[in-house]
Formats: sequence, C-alpha cells, structure tokens
Amino acid sequence: MPLSQPASLTVRVGCHIIYETSQPTPVLLVVKPRRDESQSVLIEKFQISPDATWNEFVDSYGNITCRAMLLPGQNIIHHDALVTVSSLPDNSDQRHFASTVDKLPPEVLRYTLPSRYCDSDRLLNFAWQQFGQVPNGLNRIHAICNWVHSQIEYRFGSGRADITASEVIAQRFGVCRDFAHVAIALCRAFNLPARYVVGHLPDIGYSDPGTPMDFHAYFEVYLGQTWCTFDARYNVPRIGRVKVAEGLDAVEGAFSTIYGQAQLAWFEVWAYQVNPGQVSINDPVDMSKRLDGTPQVRF
Repeated sequence: MPLSQPASLTVRVGCHIIYETSQPTPVLLVVKPRRDESQSVLIEKFQISPDATWNEFVDSYGNITCRAMLLPGQNIIHHDALVTVSSLPDNSDQRHFASTVDKLPPEVLRYTLPSRYCDSDRLLNFAWQQFGQVPNGLNRIHAICNWVHSQIEYRFGSGRADITASEVIAQRFGVCRDFAHVAIALCRAFNLPARYVVGHLPDIGYSDPGTPMDFHAYFEVYLGQTWCTFDARYNVPRIGRVKVAEGLDAVEGAFSTIYGQAQLAWFEVWAYQVNPGQVSINDPVDMSKRLDGTPQVRF
C-alpha cells in the first residue's frame, strides 16, 4: 500500500520512433511531458536524427509541441526523461462534487460539448437510459467507468484513427483511446466537463501485464474546482502517471501529426520506475533496473 503521505518516485519515460519518407514532410510531435504541478522533469533529452530543423512551442492546451521537417529517408525521433511523481494513487482525496453548468468557469465550458471523437450529442438518449438514475458527480462517473470497462472489450492493435465514441459503443471493442473517448462522451452527455489525456503509465503498485509498453490514454473530469483522473481501461486507481498532452479528444493528444506521407518503421515506448542514483537517460533502456511491475510499491 502507498504511504499516507506522498513520497517522490522517479519514472523513466521515453520513446524511440522511426519514420521514413520520400520528400521533406512537416510534422508536429507531442512526446515531452507537460510542466504540471503533479510531475517534475528532472532531466530530459530530445533529438531528431539526422539533424532536422525543429523548434518548440506550447499549444493552446499547454502541450509542449515540437514542429519539425522530416527529411527524405529515415528519421529517428528519440525522447528520454526522468520524471518525479507522487506515490499516492489517482484521486486519493475524492471529496469532490459536480458543479452545475451556471457555476462552471468559462474556460471549462468547452469540455461539456461534443468534439470530433466524443460525439456526446449522439449518445444523449443512451446515456440517460443507462445512467440517468445514478446521482450526478462521482457516483455517475464511476458507473460510466464500470460500464465502459465491462462492456467494451480491449483489443490490442484494433485502433482506428476515424472512429467516434458512438461507433465504439456499437462495435463494443477498442483500444485505450476508445475507452477514454466513450467515457468522455458519456460524461459530457450529463454536462460533466471531461477532457482527454495521454501520457505514460508505469506499473507502480501493479503487476506487469506482460504487454508491450505504449502511450496510454485516459481522461479527467472537472469536479469541485479541480480536474480528477479516471481510467475506464483499467478502472482502478493507479500510481505514477506522467501526463504528456491534454485536450478535447485524441486530435490534441496525437504523439505525431504528419502533413504528408511518412511510413512508421519503428515504434518503441518505455515507462518504468527507477532509482535516479543508478539510472541515467544516457543509459540503454534496461528493464532489469525497473522497480515497478509488482503489487508492492518500492521506495
């Protein structure tokens, strides 16, 4: 069990991605962790090889975005970072209540409306039939997460770039981004502000499932003047999330947006707890040095 007072844990996160293209191709890359209060980047390395021209900016959602030009041939994108996170699980203090629409801050209102992948307007009748009898707020959000977790089958590799929440409900399977989109759309159907989040999820206090590491999508709901974390894919509080991007849906959460044609030739992601005194971002990725992957939290 985690400590009652939060300790500082260190997570190594990163990715190694290779694109091949036949001509100069503009690309936006969102792989760097956000500068949020819940996490602190100790050291970080980002590079594109061969030496491509790139610059960095923060988008309207606060996501750190790299704007680059892929060159003809092979382009290697490498990111590696050590990030400190809290040892407490998601929403360790759940004394939050939903606000009525008239009390929501103006900047939050957009998250109550439909978006490209979260078509809540098409799910109003379904949402009220399934969850209308559940009290609004945490109870309703938990009911939505329970339903999505039990009724949508997780199928690795089944993701589609064009599928909406209503279509996922119709087919009843998907990947983590689909789980997030469905839960977000159902929350928005009840005017609960919900936003899409993508990042890294190490297995701290959680048994290693044995599947390849990847970026992970989940969502947040605005309750009691704060954003609370929920994850319909795993549906249990987790420790050590490292947030990379947030927004209305996966449009803002894509790790790459390519303006042209490029072939993905290699994709590798890592996220595991380490001892910062023994592991550096200049070291090879070495899973024998991970501290997570067990039900016990190691400090």
